[in-house]
Amino acid sequence: MPEKPTITSSELGVLWLTYQEKTMILRMLEYFIEKADDDQAKKIMDDLYTDLNIYVDKITDIFKSEGAAIPVGYSSKDVNKDVPKLYDNGFDIMFVRLLQEISMGLHTLNINMAYREDIVMIFKDLTAITQATYNSCTQYLIEKGMIARSPYVSMPNSVEFVKDTSYLGGLNLLTKIGKKRTLNTVEVAYTYHGIESNVIGLQMINGFAQCAHNPEVKKFFSKGGELSKSVIKEMIETFLEDGIQTPSTSGGHATRSTVSPFSDKLMMYCTSFFCSFAMGGNSMGTAFSQRNDLAAKMSVFTKDIFEYAHEGAKIMIKNGWMEEPPQMEERGKLKE
Repeated sequence: MPEKPTITSSELGVLWLTYQEKTMILRMLEYFIEKADDDQAKKIMDDLYTDLNIYVDKITDIFKSEGAAIPVGYSSKDVNKDVPKLYDNGFDIMFVRLLQEISMGLHTLNINMAYREDIVMIFKDLTAITQATYNSCTQYLIEKGMIARSPYVSMPNSVEFVKDTSYLGGLNLLTKIGKKRTLNTVEVAYTYHGIESNVIGLQMINGFAQCAHNPEVKKFFSKGGELSKSVIKEMIETFLEDGIQTPSTSGGHATRSTVSPFSDKLMMYCTSFFCSFAMGGNSMGTAFSQRNDLAAKMSVFTKDIFEYAHEGAKIMIKNGWMEEPPQMEERGKLKE
């Protein structure tokens, strides 16, 4: 018997996805580390870069040992460190924090699709690295005053149960009338998170829009910026209706540079990556929002982001930038 069982289709799939994600992050870290003007921020990114490199090598070794083709992913061709700063004022750590937030969710999903112990351990270790980096980024941003906490609330002094179905009625979808109850803290959490992540995403895509080479890609990024602004506006209005404090931060913005540090291919993949995260976050917000108007808004956001991501996929295919995941055997063709 072989020392280790052959990897399964699902293990190959999640390792392939992880390789794409981590090689993208490594290339972006190379640029942000080069441009870092704060020693503490640089150390956070340096440590993450070192750790991720180890696991990209481990995944590569598994592909080699299994006789699988090594994915292209993202290489030195996709980054140019010798250009002006595209982002300033703590954006690097804000961006890395959001990347780690996405990665935490992915590692949890991926470990559930792994069976072989060495692959399970890869995702277990990556989860620990990601959680530690996320915390370092959060504490750094709080210390520097670059990120706002979610709104505070008076602590409950009793436990309450929902008394009637009007609790669900943010709006009567048929008559367009009905009194909206105040948001509960779970709904505030998901709405606040949506605003926070879209603000960072807006800054990211603003930078991409002003430095992309391909006119169609530039236009696509500009459209994404408008989509982010519309989502932010809708969510902030939901807060303001209840007199709830909205997020504000002095950190992170795009500079005036129009020279791209990243290839259009990498920026398109990064945007697609963020779209997937946004759709997942909105789906969670919909599932845990008990006021029907809020759930309806989240559903519309998800639809709009899906359509935007689909448009981006077409652009990537058109330009030969979308790497195809390993395929299952095409049994129909084999029988011909």
